[in-house]
Parts: sequence; C-alpha cells; structure tokens
Amino acid sequence: MRAKLSYAITAAVLVVYFVLVGSRGVMLIQSGTVLTVTFGVAVLILPVIGLWFLWKNTQFVRRANALAAQLDAEGGLPVDELKRTPGGRIDRDSADEVFARRKVETEEAPDDWRSWFRLAVAYHDARDTPRARKAMQRAIALHDGRTIEA
Repeated sequence: MRAKLSYAITAAVLVVYFVLVGSRGVMLIQSGTVLTVTFGVAVLILPVIGLWFLWKNTQFVRRANALAAQLDAEGGLPVDELKRTPGGRIDRDSADEVFARRKVETEEAPDDWRSWFRLAVAYHDARDTPRARKAMQRAIALHDGRTIEA
C-alpha cells in the first residue's frame, strides 16, 4: 500500500510539474518572436515526453499488478524463501539460488507467462532491475497473447 501511495504522490507531483512547464512553454509561444516561439516549442516537448513516459510506466505497473493478482488467485505466486541479513536485506547467494531455479523453470516452459513472472521476481530479488523489467514485459505479452522479441 505504501508503494502505491508513493507512486501516486510522485505521479501527481510530476503532472503538476509538467503542467507548470507546459504553461511556460505556451507563454513563450504567445510572445510571438522567433526566439521565444522556438524556446516555447522546445519547452513543450519535455512535458509531452514526460507524460508519455509516466503513462507507459503506469500501464506497465497496472498490468504487472493484474498478473500478480491472477497468479495469487491461482496460488502460483512465488513464496518468499530468501534468506536475509540481520539488517533485513536479501542474501545475495540465496537470491542467486532461487534465480537459478526460476531460470530453469522458464527454460522448460518458455511460453508460460507464469514462469516469466516468477523469473522477473527472481531478477528483482537479485537486484537486476533491467532484466526484471524485460522478463515482466515478456510475461505481460505472453499473457495478452502477443509475441515479444528476446
């Protein structure tokens, strides 16, 4: 719940920022000189890119959460079996061991979105965020019946 609240607050702050920046861009364009119009257009591009990125990221999170809910309903969510340090951090060797099992599971069922979801969680636990995101994208695509390049 705390993660959702943090995400919502961050997204709201970004939207306010984009609106403020966009309004400055519009003001520059309304000034009417070649220089201010050029700067105004350049300033407007940043909020557009930011809003697109925020939208795509929000859609990704919503889809991943929907898969997690479905997997939970099926009883297939990965169990947290990781060892932790006294400070609460995941033990690296433990994460690597679970990752190895998840990788084999995914290699045995490469078209099963559930195995890709669990692999994404294992990547995340091993602190490999880029690969975790790619594995989750693969899980979402397989769930939706789409194909995705490796």
